[in-house]
Formats: sequence, C-alpha cells, structure tokens
Amino acid sequence: MVSSSAATSVGVQGTATQSKTWIYAFIFCFLGLLIDGADLLLLAYALTSIKAEFGLTSVEAGSLGSITLAGMAIGGIYGGWACDRFGRVRTVTWTIVLFSVGTALLGFTHSYLQFGAARFVSSLGLGALYVACNTLMAEYVPTKYRTTVLGTLQAGWSVGYIVAALLAGWLLPTYGWRWLFFVAIIPVVLSIFMRRLVPEPESWVKAKAARQEIARQDRTAAASAPSRPRENAFKAVFGDPRARSMFLFWAATAGMLQFGYYGVNNWLPSYLETEMGMKFGSVTSYLIGSYTAMILGKVIAGVAADRFGRRAVFAFGALGTAIFLPVIVLWHTPGNILWLLVVFGFLYGVPYGVNATYMAESFQARYRGTAVGGAYNLGRLGAALAPIVIGYFASRSSIGLGFLVMGAAYFVCGLIPALFIREKQFDPKTQ
Repeated sequence: MVSSSAATSVGVQGTATQSKTWIYAFIFCFLGLLIDGADLLLLAYALTSIKAEFGLTSVEAGSLGSITLAGMAIGGIYGGWACDRFGRVRTVTWTIVLFSVGTALLGFTHSYLQFGAARFVSSLGLGALYVACNTLMAEYVPTKYRTTVLGTLQAGWSVGYIVAALLAGWLLPTYGWRWLFFVAIIPVVLSIFMRRLVPEPESWVKAKAARQEIARQDRTAAASAPSRPRENAFKAVFGDPRARSMFLFWAATAGMLQFGYYGVNNWLPSYLETEMGMKFGSVTSYLIGSYTAMILGKVIAGVAADRFGRRAVFAFGALGTAIFLPVIVLWHTPGNILWLLVVFGFLYGVPYGVNATYMAESFQARYRGTAVGGAYNLGRLGAALAPIVIGYFASRSSIGLGFLVMGAAYFVCGLIPALFIREKQFDPKTQ
C-alpha cells in the first residue's frame, strides 16, 4: 500500500517533470521558428551576390523565391500529414534536419539549377516545421493561456528576421554569401536534443492508440469480414461537413493573410527606397523598428486573445492592418513614416499571434495536423501571387497602389473569421 506522503511526492515529481517538458518544448519550438524565419530571409539578403556570381537574369533570380514558396507549400501540407501519422516531435526533429542540411548544401552550389534544386528540398523542411511546431505547442498548452504562449512562439519568426539581418551584415561583406548558408547546419544539434527531451503530446498518443485499437479489431475480424482500410486523414477532413467547412474558411483566410503579409514584406524595402527616396541604411533601420514592433504585436495579441477571445483579436489585427495600409500610402511624410511603420508592424503582427491557436482549435486531434497544414499551405498560393500583383501595379502606376490592394486582402482576411469561424471548437489538450 502506498502512503499518502509517497503519493504526494510522486504527484509533485510528475508536475515538476511536466513543467520542465513545457519549457523544453517551448524553447525548442521558439528556436525552430527563429531559424525558420532567418533562413527564409537569408536568400533575400544573398540574392544580389548570387545573381552576379551565377550570371542570372532578373526572372531567374526572382524564380528562386517562387521555388522557395512552392517548396514551403508542399512541405507544409505533407508536414501536417506527417504530424498525424508519425508524431509531432518526430516531424519537428526531421524537418529541422531536412532544412538545415538542405540550406547548408546551398553553399556548395555553382549553378542556377543546382541552387534551385537544393533550395526546393530545404524549403520542404521550412514549410513543414512551421506547421509541426504550432501543432505540437497547441497540444501542450492549456486553453486558458494557449494564445499567450503561441503568440510568443510566433515572435520567433520575427526574431529570426532580425537575426538574418545581423548575420548578413556580419558575414556577407567579409566571407561572402556562401557562409550565410553554411551556418545553417548548426540547428541539427537542436533536433538531437529535442528528440531526447520532449515526448509526444498526450492527445496525439491517445489518437494513435485509438487508431491501433481499430487496426487490432480489424485484424481480429478479418477472417469473417472485410477489414476496414486505414483512415486517410485528408478523406476524414472532407468527409466531415463541419471540418470541411472549417478547412475551406481557413484556406481562404490563410490565402488573404499571406497575400497581404508576403506582398508587403517583399515590396516594403523597395517602396521606402524608391518611392520615398530613403537611403539603404535608413531603410534597414526602419525595417528593424517595424519587425521589433511586430514581435510586440504577436506577444500582446496572444495575451489579449486569451482574455478577449481569438476571433475578436484576429479580426482586430487584420482589419486594423487593412485600414492602416492606406494611411501609410496616402498620409506619410518624412517626419512621421518611422512611427507609421512601427504602428503598422504592431498591427500586422497581431493576426499571426492568434492564427496558430485559432486554427488548431478548429479541428480534432486525429486529423489536426493534416487540416491545419493543408489549409494554411494552400494559402501560400496567395503568398506566391502577391509579389507579382504588386509588381504589376508598380509597373503600371506605383508600389503604393499595390499596397492598397494588400489592404483589401487584409480586410477579407479579417472578415471571414469574424463571420464564419467560431473559436475554441476543440481543446487540443484532450480532443
């Protein structure tokens, strides 16, 4: 018979272990998204040097960005499926290995085709990691402060942007563009520690056990009746009317969100440099200010969403961004542009501070990774189209006119969830 004091001791030890696991999971996922965000921006900083060394045309140089987005979309969709099939932690681990090795290989390439092929492979890991980290943390964090933690987690991407800027300033002038990619091998060490210290979340373990029980029952009944086929997660999503509706609403929302986000990200430096006449040094400083405000926006959005609701905060950020883009375009001056960019950075960080939690709570555990990964990464079509659309308006009129179109995309992005996506439909800790 176990004494009460012994039972209490066991309970305390279990709680302590669980707290440590929380910390380990968050640290590793934050660092993973930091590296993910930095890796995405390294190509932008190295592109001028790569173009000159390989003798690329502007179309070929631009297509490397399209290859990156295509790889991220495919990787995100299959990364979500892998989360459901093989486990959240295992998927995070192997996607870190995939993009670390793939990115490091870029430093050994000597032609457009070699670089494009290696970039596509590494981008598969970039897209998958984002989905896997958010799914993993959503299932570790209790509902009452889930968006606080996941909003802070999203800040990892923005910190990665700043790290990329610092690395580029340090390595490019002295060591050249290849060393920007060689250093990407370091995260492999992170994946080794994560695999050892972070177990799979309980909700995924339960879902796996349920699948195994169904398979066992099928084998038992195989002699007298046809066995049921293995559940296909994609079919499960579209076979459930409620899940299908949520998938389509989220795919449309993600498309508009990324259309606006990547459109602005790709063209804001050019807008400041060409249409506002800023020097490159000033542009970099202003963008770091905007990225810093974005970090703050993501963290505060997470805290606010736990208090006021996911739907309200997401809609506030998206609609606020939609309103503020025309303000920047129509009413900027040399004296107020820095403050406008800081406010804008805060606002357009808000939807990303809520997005991961809001989406994860819209689907059941048995196909959560597949649904979230599929919907979000179908939205990358918007990311791929945005630079082209702004480029079209820039050639016909101005980059500023393209930003007004981005504002319309953000308006639709905020409107769809406000009208159609109810929050907290499932608790990732248990469902």
